Amino acid sequence: MTASGLTAVAMARRRRLLLTAGAAVLAGGLLFLVWQRFYPVTAAAGWAYRVHLDNLPQVSALAIDREGSLYWTRELGNGRGSLFRRSTDGSVTEVLAGLSKPDGLLSFRGGLVVSQEGGKQGVLWLHDGQGETLLTGRNVEGLASDGRLLYAIEDQAVDGRLLRLDAVSGALSVLRSGLREAEGVAICGNGDLFYTLKGKATGKGSVRRWLADGSDPVVLGDLNAPGFLMCNEDGLWISEDETHRARLLLLDFAGRLHVILSGLRSAQTVLALAPGRYLVAEQGRGRVLLLERLPAQQ
Repeated sequence: MTASGLTAVAMARRRRLLLTAGAAVLAGGLLFLVWQRFYPVTAAAGWAYRVHLDNLPQVSALAIDREGSLYWTRELGNGRGSLFRRSTDGSVTEVLAGLSKPDGLLSFRGGLVVSQEGGKQGVLWLHDGQGETLLTGRNVEGLASDGRLLYAIEDQAVDGRLLRLDAVSGALSVLRSGLREAEGVAICGNGDLFYTLKGKATGKGSVRRWLADGSDPVVLGDLNAPGFLMCNEDGLWISEDETHRARLLLLDFAGRLHVILSGLRSAQTVLALAPGRYLVAEQGRGRVLLLERLPAQQ
């Protein structure tokens, strides 16, 4: 065989090796994505979960009204988002369309409040068959309330705000400005106010406690895209809005951090139904989970 023939054979062999290596990398990547997609959700000891509702694409926020009907939002932008209601008889209806990334939902003063993350939008109060704009914000995500005061937080790259609305007087206050990637807000029964900074740019999300002096200490750090916050008798609940292996966390009042669920995909709202019984919106799998505390073993 001539030198040129040997060179052609060597080049052909090299191409086959490169193609084989490329195919192996592609197959490995696909297997990793499949593994991530089906990585099982795991509950902590003393807790159990099951799928409560399935086939809910882009499910985000959850709320329950006085009649026991469950509401959820489909978080799509550009006026394609919607609010749905599942009545106690199981029937589902679309209550409100034309929303832009509805990402916050809250039972409030006999009705529902829904926020929109899709740019400059109104925070809407739906009550007595009508809708009312309570305030206008920029990329408003999380909502919280103590019954009279409504808190809303903006998800902005550099200048998000934490807002407080007095529903009786109508007075709107800016409690904090200059926030980066803020998402969740929660008010506890003792008046403590908390909010999350997602930290996507640094990979170090955090939960902070709001203080009037502006110091806002970090309560939890090094979190994986913390989004939703909720405070109740169990403590402070935090969901991670990460595509893979997100967690549902509980910071109890003794300062202990518990990983209640792991292996979630884009966890969103946590809704308390009763003591030890919760709904969790898992947007990445388009479903709502029912989480329950198991009876203590004797």
